[in-house]
Amino acid sequence: MQTETKSMKDLMQEKWTKRPLIISGPCSAETEEQVLETATRLVNTGKVDILRAGIWKPRTKPGMFEGIGMKGLPWMAQAKKITGLPITVEVATAKHVEDALHFDVDMLWIGARTTVNPFSVQEVCDALRGVDVPVLIKNPINPDLELWCGGIERLQKVGVKQVGMIHRGFSNYGNTEFRNAPMWHLPIEMKRRFPEMLLICDPSHICGNRTMLQSVAQKSIDLDFNGLMIESHIDPDNAWSDAKQQITPERLSEMLGELIWRSENTDEKEFLTALATLREQINHIDDELLTLIGQRMKIADKIGKYKKDNNITILQTNRWNDILAKAFKKGDKLGLSKEFITKYFDAVHLESINHQNKVMND
Repeated sequence: MQTETKSMKDLMQEKWTKRPLIISGPCSAETEEQVLETATRLVNTGKVDILRAGIWKPRTKPGMFEGIGMKGLPWMAQAKKITGLPITVEVATAKHVEDALHFDVDMLWIGARTTVNPFSVQEVCDALRGVDVPVLIKNPINPDLELWCGGIERLQKVGVKQVGMIHRGFSNYGNTEFRNAPMWHLPIEMKRRFPEMLLICDPSHICGNRTMLQSVAQKSIDLDFNGLMIESHIDPDNAWSDAKQQITPERLSEMLGELIWRSENTDEKEFLTALATLREQINHIDDELLTLIGQRMKIADKIGKYKKDNNITILQTNRWNDILAKAFKKGDKLGLSKEFITKYFDAVHLESINHQNKVMND
């Protein structure tokens, strides 16, 4: 038994450092048959490194399926025995951690609804103190990087040596394209803050549907993510939770085969020379842009003084709408999205207002 445990522990360490790391399994463990068949079909693809399944499911409203509970853990243990693959489950309380470790779960993850609550994260961390098990932490539901960082730091503080991040998108009121907006700039910032830390993408929860899974997965790969967590079910349409975003093991295999995995670096001299030249051009353009924005703010200062002298308010809505309308028209010709233009002008406009407000209150 000790040799068997040690062997699985060594395998888990190998998987932890593998790139890309592929984690898959059903959103929820439903029945023993469903878990074991899904696991068997996933291992048969030869492309999955770790098996996942939701045992406890935090749901938005009461009455929804909240997971099979602890009785699903023996099914996962059996799936590990049959396939020889490590297993992982989500934990949200100290009891979840205790039960999962009792059934030799090889890796844990903290979900988005837990990450958002420091009290809950700390409870999980306290239960993990002194435990040698890898832990992944999903981004919080809301786009707050400090909460995400805080969860990581809490795990590290109790001695968890192997911590990784899962990007599963962020809630965005009124969003229709994605179930959870990816907001790619946020995981990119986390990668900047924790450059050596494992970062994987969860396209299932970002998309909320099957049709966009491949494109979102490819986007994450192109941004140098280290792997994927994708939900797979033997009968997706009849899944007890998140049916629309799950795919069969066979479709997962096809999709993984169609993805293009890129490397971060190359030793090709011609490529490096060309890239350095293009980057230098961007650096010059960035310098010019900053200079122009600085000049714009000096004019904003003058406008602020003029408005102050004539008792005119800083914000003039019609003027702002005209600016955006012209910018959208110009941006369309330049191939710039409305989203980018809006974010750019929002930032510039806010800075301009701050400048004018300072002038008017001097």
